[in-house]
Order: sequence, then structure tokens, then C-alpha cells
Amino acid sequence: MNGSKEVATCAIQMAMTPDRETEQTMKITCNQNDILVAAADFGGEFITSVNKLIERTVVAARREGLISGSHGDEGAVAGAAREAVSQIMSKAIGLNVGGKIGIARSGEHVCVCMFFGIGLLHLNEMAIGLGHRAL
Repeated sequence: MNGSKEVATCAIQMAMTPDRETEQTMKITCNQNDILVAAADFGGEFITSVNKLIERTVVAARREGLISGSHGDEGAVAGAAREAVSQIMSKAIGLNVGGKIGIARSGEHVCVCMFFGIGLLHLNEMAIGLGHRAL
């Protein structure tokens, strides 16, 4: 059985994939280690995007079969996503963000990693937020 460290590692790796092809390769690798993964892209003005980031995370986790539709499962993923967002909030308020969400689950562990490009035009700050919850 995988622990939170292995699950977090897969979530981070999924968030860092540059394209769908690499995403699929990473998915196969993680699945061979009994870790389910999902990913989703995001972008927009930070403040108005927070709810969309959390919703997109829950939808991706459900779509890929990481969680069921229960309130407990959805709440755990939403909580982990909220934790990831809160870790970069001070850098991102008032700016545009774009990046990728990586989600991983094995057993009772679920991790959400958000890889952010934060800034204006090409003058970006890069940041990663990571949240973990137990189901």
C-alpha cells in the first residue's frame, strides 16, 4: 500500500506534465503502482478563479474514478484543493494565473498539486501548492 509521500509524488508529477501524451504515460506509471491520477488545466484572474479551480479538481477526480460522488470524497478533494490554493494566495492575489492541477489517490490518501504561473504577460512567478487529505 502506498503512503502519502508516494501519492503526493504522483500528484506533483502529474501537475508538471507538459502535454497530454506525457500525462498518459505518467498515468500508466502511477497506475502500475496502484495510484490513480488525474489532471486538469486552468487559467484566469486568481480571485475569480478560486472557485473554478476547486470545482475543476473535484470534477477531474470524479471523471477519472479517483472518488465516488459521495459528500465525503468530494469534500476531501475540495479540501486538499483549497489547501493547495491557499499556499500560493499571497503571491497570486490581483494577478493572472495559469497552470495545471495534478490529483492522485491510493487507498485513503488523496493529494492535489497545483502548478501555477503567476503574473503579467511573460513576467511570471512560478509556484506549487500541495494539499493532502485522508478518506
